[in-house]
Amino acid sequence: MSTGATATAPEHGDEAVLHLRGPVLLGPEQEIPEAWVMGGRIHHERPELPAGTEVAEVDGFVVPGLADLHCHIGIGSDGAGTSLETARDQALTDRDTGVLLIRDAGSIIDNSPLQRHGDLPRLIRCGRHLARTRRYLRGYAHELEPEQLPGAVAQEAARSDGWVKLVGDWIDRDVGDLTPCWDAEDFAAAARAAHDAGARITTHTFDEETLPLALDAGFDCLEHATGLTDETIAQAAAAEVPVVTTLVNVDEFETYAAQGEKKFPAYAAHMRRLREARFQRTRDAHDAGVQLLVGTDAGGVLGHGIIHDELDELSRAGLTGTEILEASAWAPRRFLGVPGLEDGAPADLLVLPRDPRSDHTALRERSAIVLGGRVLPRGR
Repeated sequence: MSTGATATAPEHGDEAVLHLRGPVLLGPEQEIPEAWVMGGRIHHERPELPAGTEVAEVDGFVVPGLADLHCHIGIGSDGAGTSLETARDQALTDRDTGVLLIRDAGSIIDNSPLQRHGDLPRLIRCGRHLARTRRYLRGYAHELEPEQLPGAVAQEAARSDGWVKLVGDWIDRDVGDLTPCWDAEDFAAAARAAHDAGARITTHTFDEETLPLALDAGFDCLEHATGLTDETIAQAAAAEVPVVTTLVNVDEFETYAAQGEKKFPAYAAHMRRLREARFQRTRDAHDAGVQLLVGTDAGGVLGHGIIHDELDELSRAGLTGTEILEASAWAPRRFLGVPGLEDGAPADLLVLPRDPRSDHTALRERSAIVLGGRVLPRGR
């Protein structure tokens, strides 16, 4: 007789084989009724087991661990770099919400030692932000002039995990509003330098004018992308360039507007327009075929552990449970080249009591989190 996941799943460190009595959701239109976990990997067919092997029966809907493609491991709430111990705590906070894959979208510290910690989410690093001099949050980025940009891109490509992050726009205090930080040739030179180094490049962008510059230059990804227009949505869709949503952060634009309103009224009005249009633009991009990928922008201003708040925002934008699961689990792995739940993949997965395709909030109700084939303890 079967028992539930919480009753029979072993604690982290135990070596018992798991029998996942699903369904196991491999993709938007693909599922299998069951799978097994042994040796840290998922198996679609029952593996050969030594006599007397204990098998823990685990019931529930099985999905890949969630992914956060815009997260900052190693930036504190004060905007400074943290200790490695604090960065580890940040990653653990995200892990305990079901996030098992993180693309770090810029960190002040070298957080690469955390990649050797088997109890943390898989970490793919962008290195440090690259920004125009005095055109970004103080202390976060390598601040550069255009002639320095290609060399800096090549340097970050070499020290990252194949990703570079450029700050594409920010407030220009002389203009009093958001403007691109670089011209078209600067964007093109940055993309060439990244691609020549075998890396991909993404850009922070709020402003409408930045998007065609980045897309024309051949950027591989867009962060925030609050300035999407009908034209740039069509361009991104045609080029198959995804947008990493950070809707929780975009909701904070009212705070930023109020802070800058007295000195920069045009900027304040612009930020409010972008915030007001956030759900419609997100839905328009999705409907046009732009791949949405979930990101929280946790670290710095926002705390960690907020992935489910971001998923709620996608629901408010009109995405279904299946579409939210695509944006938060299946599609990020395809985009980053990280295995999901295919046969032989590392067993990084969640077990849920309800079908998240019908209601995304089932992702909050995890019966078990399995990382590297080991069931994590409940609570820390």
